Amino acid sequence: MGVKDMFSENRVVFELKAKTKDEVLNELIEVLVKDGKINDKDVFKKAVLAREEEFSTGIGMGIAIPHGKSNSVTEASIVFGLSKQGIDYQSMDEKPAHLFFLIAVPEESSDVHLRALSEISRKLMHTETREGIYSAKNFADFIKAFD
Repeated sequence: MGVKDMFSENRVVFELKAKTKDEVLNELIEVLVKDGKINDKDVFKKAVLAREEEFSTGIGMGIAIPHGKSNSVTEASIVFGLSKQGIDYQSMDEKPAHLFFLIAVPEESSDVHLRALSEISRKLMHTETREGIYSAKNFADFIKAFD
């Protein structure tokens, strides 16, 4: 499964309501629940928070890539969320995060999340990609910018 296949029109939020790190995780996880990709949001959130305890997945440049590996995940998926106002995500550059990519993978998947992290990070190193995603109005715009 390619990273692009892990995105879906059902899992893109262009106006996050969240104001805090905890709220953004809850909002993105709820999208996975509604789309049937996880069957226990509390178990999955614990996996994401355990990963965050190692160090923040706020990588800087306005980007956060939280991720979790859990038996509550039914299919490898990514949720994208955009916060125009930005959220304090304890990012490495101490600036607010605007672009959120929550990666969810089943416990038994080998390195799917590592490949997804790598590809997303590589693409987002380019200013034009970040700007294209930031200004996307719909899923087609988002995928075009991500490509």
